[in-house]
Amino acid sequence: MSRFRQHIDREVPALNLAALPDLIFTVLFFFMIVTHMRQVETHVRYQLPQGTEVGQEASKTGLVYILIGESLTPNPSPKGEGSEMIQVNDRMVRVDEVAQCINRIREEMTEEERQRLTVCIRADRNTEMGIINDVKQQLRRAGALNIYYAAKKQNKQSNR
Repeated sequence: MSRFRQHIDREVPALNLAALPDLIFTVLFFFMIVTHMRQVETHVRYQLPQGTEVGQEASKTGLVYILIGESLTPNPSPKGEGSEMIQVNDRMVRVDEVAQCINRIREEMTEEERQRLTVCIRADRNTEMGIINDVKQQLRRAGALNIYYAAKKQNKQSNR
């Protein structure tokens, strides 16, 4: 009979890492597809007002952002009224140029996006209502009647 030798110093086999790069690239690809990149670069500083009845954001197709607030540049050009600046997507405009800018944006959209055209107004909490009303009048002239206002949900503690 042969003798069986017991190996006491057995090592744990090495972990097979051959599939690890495939897994990493798959996860990276997933996050690249799912992540929403910001399409509009902000040139205006604004702090959203708080609201008690805040709903969900509208669909992303046919969405135009109008930002109203202070300029981030130290010496802004006199395009807004007073110290308030108006940004439509990536362009800084005056109040009387809002309708023309919306019409230009509408011309670049597909037919489906034109039907779903929605304007999101993100105004600073200290913005005068007169400026917002002037912007709304310009949106009426442009035929952009679907408007919603961005706001933060009010904290329970701030009610007290």
